[in-house]
Amino acid sequence: MQKLLVIDDDPGLAKLLAEYLGGRGYAVDTAGGGQLGLDRLRAGGVDLVILDLMMPEVDGFAVLREIRKQGALPVIMLTARGDDMDRILGLELGADDYLSKPFNPRELLARVNAVLRRSRAVPPDDERLEAAGVVLDPGRREVTVDGQPVDLTTTEFDILRALLAASGRVIPRERLMADARGDEWAAYDRSVDVHISHLRRKLGDDPRKPTRIKTVRGVGYLVPRT
Repeated sequence: MQKLLVIDDDPGLAKLLAEYLGGRGYAVDTAGGGQLGLDRLRAGGVDLVILDLMMPEVDGFAVLREIRKQGALPVIMLTARGDDMDRILGLELGADDYLSKPFNPRELLARVNAVLRRSRAVPPDDERLEAAGVVLDPGRREVTVDGQPVDLTTTEFDILRALLAASGRVIPRERLMADARGDEWAAYDRSVDVHISHLRRKLGDDPRKPTRIKTVRGVGYLVPRT
């Protein structure tokens, strides 16, 4: 049974999510603050974190930074509705997905299922993909740049895989996120640009003159064929 950790200082919401997700096949633990969440994570055994960003003392941003120092553990962040800057910063720090409060628990369950499915999925064609000095191994879910390993989140990995698989061709923003996320993606949502920015930094791409992931203005992105 996969284990979820809910880190939220709202005890009512944490209890609701624990009961709802626990009744749908997951083991759910809760932590009432950022430091408690980090303590639980150090004990290990967590498959995905549901993380509230706005908490006193140790907030969700600090927790997310610590999680990303350790690796690519999937994280779904909870943000205040309409607070775009929090959402963008959370994505820049490496969150895999986000949900604005208030939300329907059924939508959160769908996001949890999707992120966990992607994190362990092996694509039908498990041949390595290579372009622009980047090598992606789908079976191992590993990426190297000029021979050096790079840690990517689940969403970053899936976006890069889609780009490499279509090297030399432009992928529109909406289709890129649909390929990576496996769901419908609003055309006005610009969080794909945040993920691309994060990917470029990790791949050592110059954001002013990128050579590994190029922007086709008004359309989408492409990885040049090599």
